[in-house]
Amino acid sequence: MDRLKPKRAVFCDPARYPAAAEGFGPEAFARFKATASKEQVRAMNPRWEEVDVEIELETTAVWDDATASSPTELSGAGLLQAGPVVPPLVQLADPCFPISPERATLLRQRGFEIRPVPAAGLKRPR
Repeated sequence: MDRLKPKRAVFCDPARYPAAAEGFGPEAFARFKATASKEQVRAMNPRWEEVDVEIELETTAVWDDATASSPTELSGAGLLQAGPVVPPLVQLADPCFPISPERATLLRQRGFEIRPVPAAGLKRPR
């Protein structure tokens, strides 16, 4: 922050690992890189066009999966700073997998502006 001196920070659907008790952690993200298929990506993102599915697979292939396990604990509130350093905006898909409604409330309480994007990621109406 000191070097870049941003005036605002924008986070788009930021990743958060669910608690270990939820049976999902950084290992699953890293494993996904090796096992991801078009069908899986399409099922997770039913509104995406075919080109978006391809882009997801291409970017996953070059992603450094070691970044998934570098933090030791991402499920607790302890990693959230008490307040933002610069004015923050957090854009969340609604519904949002990475950030629960309770977590969004905590972010608001700590000074983060939350803007939901309604129906993001849901199936298109037929």
